[in-house]
Amino acid sequence: MGRLTGQDPSLLRRINSAVVLHTLRGAGSLTLTDLTRTTGLSRPTVEGVVEGLIETGLVVESGPEEGGARRQGRPARRFRFRAEAGHLLGIEIGSHRVAALLSGLDGRIVESGTREVSEKADADERLERVRLLVSDVLRRAAVARGSLRAVGVGSPGIVDADGTVRLGTALPQWTGLPLGDRLRRSFRCPVLVENDANAAAVAEQWKGAASESDDIVFVLAGLSPGAGALIGGRLHRGFGGAAGEIGALHLLGREEMPERLLSMTGEPLHPLDEQAVARVFAHAKKGDVRAKEAVERFIQRLVHDVAALVLALDPELVVIGGWAAGLDGVLDPLREELARYCLRPPRVTLSLLGEAAVATGALRLALDHVEEQLFAVEGTVTARR
Repeated sequence: MGRLTGQDPSLLRRINSAVVLHTLRGAGSLTLTDLTRTTGLSRPTVEGVVEGLIETGLVVESGPEEGGARRQGRPARRFRFRAEAGHLLGIEIGSHRVAALLSGLDGRIVESGTREVSEKADADERLERVRLLVSDVLRRAAVARGSLRAVGVGSPGIVDADGTVRLGTALPQWTGLPLGDRLRRSFRCPVLVENDANAAAVAEQWKGAASESDDIVFVLAGLSPGAGALIGGRLHRGFGGAAGEIGALHLLGREEMPERLLSMTGEPLHPLDEQAVARVFAHAKKGDVRAKEAVERFIQRLVHDVAALVLALDPELVVIGGWAAGLDGVLDPLREELARYCLRPPRVTLSLLGEAAVATGALRLALDHVEEQLFAVEGTVTARR
């Protein structure tokens, strides 16, 4: 959100309140004089708004700043945004693990946790793991469940606006799962479900490798990769939420199935067997000829998939994440091949968030929702239209 000002006399009290609240959230503690100068609002208006925000619990009077010069007389009253007035939760549901991040209303993480889950687990078992994890994270943070203002969730698959997974082949019993409805039973706040690659793209712009870019593609690398894209700073889902499903591109040319790309024996790997994939890359690093050939096939497929998105979207930056983020030798070949095929090759870099990308993006999803309620002035990156 850009800098807000309150100089237009036609702004309603609600907008003035958003201006003051936004200023306090980004500045620590401020006096009424500071707020008047920063927002452009009159002092009586600021006083009235601050008192109203105190009543809602979003603002509190704070003590004098430490280290400040002592002055005679009564010190000026100072106020701060109460990030602890509510909490947000970001959840990743993956094939081998579930993860959760808990933050205050400022997005600063106060607790986190992960739990392993079998790739063969059915939907009930996987969701039970999520519930146990959330309970554990809230308990360790000493945060009541009723304090949650919004929950964001990153999940594989094509996700509808209501949180239903319309198509999800990566996890057992995931296609058609009313994921949003199932999770809402556990919370008394909005639950927002997003595709995992989309969530990771948002996370990289918020706290990762794409913090200075508005046009990016995030590639969640794997045997069947997915991608998320921000165009002009906004998440691009496509008409039906299927934008970025580059794992299906091989079907256009009826090429070799992704599961066979990294096979050293001719037998296809299981799509969710990350350990088998890691072993192939480890053998390649040691010079195994068959493994090196398999890795080369994987890189060529990755280039093919990413180039299709780059040609269509012309992003400034491509971020590679997922389990491939820690693998040597992916970036240079990708840069070289994109330079050959693309009219304007983008910058290519690895994710800075690694395994935390999806949960971080889910947390940002929840934060955007709350900001829409608190500030209600500008649209957010993740808001659905």
